[in-house]
Amino acid sequence: MPDSEVVLTIQIVNWNAREPLRQALRSIFTAPPPFPYEVIVLDNDSRDGSVQMVEKEFPQVRLLVSEQNLGFSKGHNLCARHARGKYLFILNPDTVVQVGALEKLVAFAEAHPEVGIIGPRILNPDGSLQYSCRRFPNPVAALFRNTPLGKLFPNNPYTRDYLMTDWDHNSVREVDWVSGAALFIRKQVYEQLGGFDEQFFMYCEDMDLCYRAWQAGWKVVYYPEAVIYHAIGRSTDLVANKMIRTFHQSMYRYYKKHYAKQTPFWMRPLVPVGLILRASLFILKNYKDAMLRALRKLARR
Repeated sequence: MPDSEVVLTIQIVNWNAREPLRQALRSIFTAPPPFPYEVIVLDNDSRDGSVQMVEKEFPQVRLLVSEQNLGFSKGHNLCARHARGKYLFILNPDTVVQVGALEKLVAFAEAHPEVGIIGPRILNPDGSLQYSCRRFPNPVAALFRNTPLGKLFPNNPYTRDYLMTDWDHNSVREVDWVSGAALFIRKQVYEQLGGFDEQFFMYCEDMDLCYRAWQAGWKVVYYPEAVIYHAIGRSTDLVANKMIRTFHQSMYRYYKKHYAKQTPFWMRPLVPVGLILRASLFILKNYKDAMLRALRKLARR
């Protein structure tokens, strides 16, 4: 199929998520869009039979196989180099595409040429809302987000502002950034921005891409008419503590890239210290929970 005929490239980077990936691909191919499209899957050195499953059950997928885990950013950049679509839909393997979502995203993009990136409505498997569009972070919000301080003050204005929880998410709206779990972008914009910054192995690469899109004059919009279901963490839960470290490292890279120069000199050393303490709290909690589970298991014997 000539490049000019492909309207949409759906690209998925997979790591040990065979069963969720199967569901994601089924949701696409069961009710495909009416225009020419393609699906590219990059497998990041999975050991769970993901490659064999795609080869056997979805021969229409353009399958790329890496012998090492390239991470999210590098993996999607590789997919984009193979993509032929006018639009790219960055999609997690642990998602399910609702019927009509792809057509709606393309139609909205066609009608709004000033919009570079679109985020669909993302729902949890139980149908509840995921806060997938947010404001750019600030240090105060980080103090309250998923921390003991946040548990003491769960309704604090800083977290509400960051997650945009005071808005019902039922209307189209310009937003700071949208989640990379389901991120629709013009290929023209992706190439203009140089794709994802590969300094981010995973996490914060979506926030960084949207930040650079705004700087380049493109709008980022939340579009709730297109719906995607997303089961958070199906792959990353396999290595939870490693992902906690990776997340906080990415947050620090994002801070250094976009905010460090604006931060008063005396505050700059406090940022990495705060991130280290925050990561340590999460890791210690995981160890504590694992120990309690082991003790309960022994007590039942």
